[in-house]
Amino acid sequence: MLADSIAKLIEEMLESGGGQLELKRNEMANQLGCVPSQISYVITSRFTPERGYIIESRRGGGGCIRIIRKQMHKNEYLMHFFYAIGDSIEENEAMAYASNLLDGDFITPREFALIRAAVTGITSVPPAAKGMVRADIFRHILLALME
Repeated sequence: MLADSIAKLIEEMLESGGGQLELKRNEMANQLGCVPSQISYVITSRFTPERGYIIESRRGGGGCIRIIRKQMHKNEYLMHFFYAIGDSIEENEAMAYASNLLDGDFITPREFALIRAAVTGITSVPPAAKGMVRADIFRHILLALME
């Protein structure tokens, strides 16, 4: 898949650049034989703050996009998710957050399974309150995971 190839190339460039990268979208698109919007899509969907990336964009003069992989301690990462969850969260969003934590080695597969069990299939609460209950449970789990 083209998006996977773009993401892999960006990851390789980040590795060789010590966690920082400045790229020109048009040049990269020409190199890969795709349209610049595909580069933008990959950057906005896979290199998000929730995954530990900072994205800066400059317009004019050819413009460029700077991607910085932010190195965070486990507790900083967990607190970032704690605040990102907010007061309510849907089941699929909670699982995406949990997957990101697992992918980043901030939680173990067992902790992932416990989060999944706690935030999915909530049935004993009125539908309007499920997102709030799920968020509350998830935030408490994140606090318990902190070292």
